[in-house]
Amino acid sequence: MSAAVITTTAPTKAQHHEGRIGVRANLRHIGALARRNMLQIKEDPESMFDAVLMPIIFTLLFVFVFGGAISGKGHQQEYVNYVIPGLMAMMGMNIAMAVGTGVNQDFSTGVMDRFRTMPIARSSVLIAKIIVEIGRMLVATTILLIMGFILGLSISTSVFHLLAAVALSMVFGASLMWIFILLGLTMKTAQAVQGVAMLVLMPLQFGSSIFAPTTTMPGWLQSFTDVNPLSNLADSARNLMNGGPVAHSVLITLAWAVGITVVTAPLAVRKFRNKT
Repeated sequence: MSAAVITTTAPTKAQHHEGRIGVRANLRHIGALARRNMLQIKEDPESMFDAVLMPIIFTLLFVFVFGGAISGKGHQQEYVNYVIPGLMAMMGMNIAMAVGTGVNQDFSTGVMDRFRTMPIARSSVLIAKIIVEIGRMLVATTILLIMGFILGLSISTSVFHLLAAVALSMVFGASLMWIFILLGLTMKTAQAVQGVAMLVLMPLQFGSSIFAPTTTMPGWLQSFTDVNPLSNLADSARNLMNGGPVAHSVLITLAWAVGITVVTAPLAVRKFRNKT
């Protein structure tokens, strides 16, 4: 009788005193949940198709469809050096969208309800998911760079600058994941998450300097691209890899990443805790 009472009340007590969970215990929970997510990928390799195939398809598509039109026929290599850093920003957004649909699906299967009955910090569930998705983003970025080098990508600066561009893309992509996690916790179905996400992604991606210089765009669109965080990220990665001023664009990109995380991460954790 008493054992049954302990079994049913312990999780509830843990939920009310979540703040008492120590840092070491929290890190241990994050590690265990991250391993669980990686095992899911191992059991379902098809979940890596987007991270593996998307950079290959996009690189070939944009270089050979738009490269000649933008840089001139026979000058696709110049466009490779322009578009690959931009596509690094695009990879982050697309991987981040997958996080939102994944969280939504986990709730529909009841997995998240099980996690919420366990004596663990609610944030650890979401942070573990972000860590694994950053790994997927790194895989996608690596494949993107390999494709770029095959097509003639050249680094005018140094390996350190290249790694800095990759790291900046990872940081910004991780901040975007909080937005899509919040969206996944808010929308009723994974299809709804994808639909709303595409409405956000399309203007941000194509209304930026990712694929083409903004100098030929109308004035009103240039005003949008100037404040578009994806333009700052693409320009930062481009200047880090090709040479050019980076301080302003890097600081703006980091400011966006910090601002997005500070605003959306607490909202996502609260929504996760209270979602029914």
